[in-house]
Amino acid sequence: VQLVESGGGLVGAGGSLTLSCAASGNIFSVNAMGWFRQAPGKQRELVADITKTYSTNYADSVKGRFTISRDNAKNTVYLQMNDLKLEDTAVYYCNAFIWVSDGPGWLDVWGQGTLVTVSS
Repeated sequence: VQLVESGGGLVGAGGSLTLSCAASGNIFSVNAMGWFRQAPGKQRELVADITKTYSTNYADSVKGRFTISRDNAKNTVYLQMNDLKLEDTAVYYCNAFIWVSDGPGWLDVWGQGTLVTVSS
């Protein structure tokens, strides 16, 4: 089971980016999915998460600018990022709780990370 992120890159301040993260493998069910980020010299922090029934939660710093969504049929989560600021620069990681078919139960799975750089 793995999570594969895409959509990071370089964008100017005030611009927009959309991140995608797809879960693949021998999946029975995907529960909560989310995005975390880690800026240089800082701890990893929650950006946003979404339950299987589409309840969402956002960090105060991104409320009103970022939107998390998911496609349960595709086991994919998205993060639409608008009005990007310099302080949004970080490596963004996807996270999901996945029940693997014939596996040990719920697994806490992380993606490899995708870099988002916001320039002035």
